[in-house]
Amino acid sequence: MGEAQEIFTDDVKQHFAVGLDSEARGYQTSTIVGEKIFVIGGTADVSTSSFDVRAFDKSTGRWSVPTVLGTKPIPSKSHSAVLLNNERILILKRDSTPEDCAWFLEVDTSYVREQKRILGTEVVAWSKGVRSDAPKPIVISGPSGVGKGTLINKLMKDFPSMFGFSVSHTTRAPRDKEKDGVHYHFTERSIMEKDIRDGKFLESASVHGNLYGTSIEAVEVVADAGKRCILDIDVQGARSVRASSLDAIFIFICPPSFEELEKRLRARGTETEEQVQKRLKNARAELEQGRSSGLFDHILVNDDLERCYKNIKKILGLDVSMEATHQSSPKTVGVPLGQSISEMDQKVLIQCEASELGKASKNWFVLDVSSLKGGAPGRTRGLNMYAINPFVDAQYGIKTAS
Repeated sequence: MGEAQEIFTDDVKQHFAVGLDSEARGYQTSTIVGEKIFVIGGTADVSTSSFDVRAFDKSTGRWSVPTVLGTKPIPSKSHSAVLLNNERILILKRDSTPEDCAWFLEVDTSYVREQKRILGTEVVAWSKGVRSDAPKPIVISGPSGVGKGTLINKLMKDFPSMFGFSVSHTTRAPRDKEKDGVHYHFTERSIMEKDIRDGKFLESASVHGNLYGTSIEAVEVVADAGKRCILDIDVQGARSVRASSLDAIFIFICPPSFEELEKRLRARGTETEEQVQKRLKNARAELEQGRSSGLFDHILVNDDLERCYKNIKKILGLDVSMEATHQSSPKTVGVPLGQSISEMDQKVLIQCEASELGKASKNWFVLDVSSLKGGAPGRTRGLNMYAINPFVDAQYGIKTAS
């Protein structure tokens, strides 16, 4: 844990007065991280507080505006801030819905340090806090004709509530009957290029002059719905995903032989000879990279479809009974409204004021942040929240006035 506060210290008040213009003055928190003070908030509209970020360097006496990555929270009237492990600031939005109240601003995580190196500037990154530990996404790769599409379809059919696909982005125009957000997220090239530079995409490629890619947000949306995301991408895309912050299981599907793969491709009867030769050329390269790169956690030979499918289910820990008992739908962490907070030993204590039968009452909750996983530019998962009775739960040393 570290130090966070909502009132500016005397030794920097003068700098805040100079560093913040009148349009930025609104509800703010200041959090000290080493030699820097991160100021979050500020808006000209007193009814809401934006989540702009500025940093004051105590050693130089200078302000800076860092590059902000990730998805920014929707403004709220006010918020509380707590520093965790000197690497990320927990933001609890007051007067917010349970689905939107817990956010993290990363200031010194491995992702932020890597982005600083790439961009050559000061960087911070937002991620949304959720309570669930989502199952790892699955990356399935293999050359055309190897049968990975059939294997994926069998998983989707046998376990419909457990698996889902992310919706890819593209800069091409929609075709007839294609719906935005269903078949693709259709977007402008300049927007997608910026998002790629900002690290919001797991993988991307240029195909026939158009960009295609899988965003981290698209994968997280599947996890938020309580499903395990399946990514059907080529070896190059899998390499990009492996280099990202996404923790996934990588499976490569091989044919029993190259001759058998060629036989399967020709049996389709849907492509010209030129197209078949192009697919065979790409397949040779993919097979060589997939088998020798150490990129994949599991390499399966699809010489018998049912046996290969059984091996995939074994890797994923699936059995016949799992579909009926699967109830792992994630829930965002629910923080009471109007809270005040303090922290100790990886646990954030939240005091909520509520009105019960016309009388004001105070309730205490604990937000356990000891098992955080993931992070920007996706979700920060693993939050756990539960109510406590401060009069009997002495381990937290809480005592309130009667």
